[in-house]
Amino acid sequence: MCKGIDAPVEDKPKGGRPTFPLADAIYAVVSKVYSTHSGRRFVNDLNEAKEKGFIDELPHYNTIFKFIENPELYPILMAMIERASLPLKDIESQFSVDSTGFAYSRFVRWFDIKYNRFTEKQQWIKAHICTGTKTNVVTAVEIHGQDASDSENLPPLVETTAKNFKMMEISADKGYSDRRCHNAIAGVGAKPYIMFKANTTGEVGGLFKKMFHYFQCKRDEFLAHYHRRSNVESTFMMIKAKFGVWQRHYSI
Repeated sequence: MCKGIDAPVEDKPKGGRPTFPLADAIYAVVSKVYSTHSGRRFVNDLNEAKEKGFIDELPHYNTIFKFIENPELYPILMAMIERASLPLKDIESQFSVDSTGFAYSRFVRWFDIKYNRFTEKQQWIKAHICTGTKTNVVTAVEIHGQDASDSENLPPLVETTAKNFKMMEISADKGYSDRRCHNAIAGVGAKPYIMFKANTTGEVGGLFKKMFHYFQCKRDEFLAHYHRRSNVESTFMMIKAKFGVWQRHYSI
């Protein structure tokens, strides 16, 4: 996965410390987070990786932290998620979209003068993902703040997945129940199975109205497709069982 990742050429004067190979840095960052070990403890694993030829240079643990805090790695890591899903592109055709929260490993504190007490509020971010309902493979990810809208993130998730997969149907919960999400799914040739809110009437027309009437007239058949979205909850469960509910990232 890391082969072929080249660092951009930097326009800087000669001299100074040489730059660390980007491919080795990304290998170290991903492996360090996956191991859930501290930086000092993880260096032992990197020694073994260097002996096996997985990396060319052995980074100091502070170098790993520096790259974790580097925002320029974000698009590279997003592209690697897409590449990692490609072996399953002939298997997956049914997908589900949802979001979940991950807390920072830090707090924002303030002093409430009125009640004369200290309180704390934990910050968190939302991870929006598209996942296959057969293999639970993650095909696309969007990372945003805690107040980010679910429905606004469905179109980019679907568009990213559709570049590599033939999407036949996509299921999602009530948070995505609007005309925009239905049209975005139809735009990639898939059929939306999105749960409707209690006050829905279908008066907006179009595909939204068509699927609403399908839900009303053939509810059991609709729900058989809709409940595939339970698999996205399984995906989140597996991720949090491995990494926990807080982020090992130093600057979100």
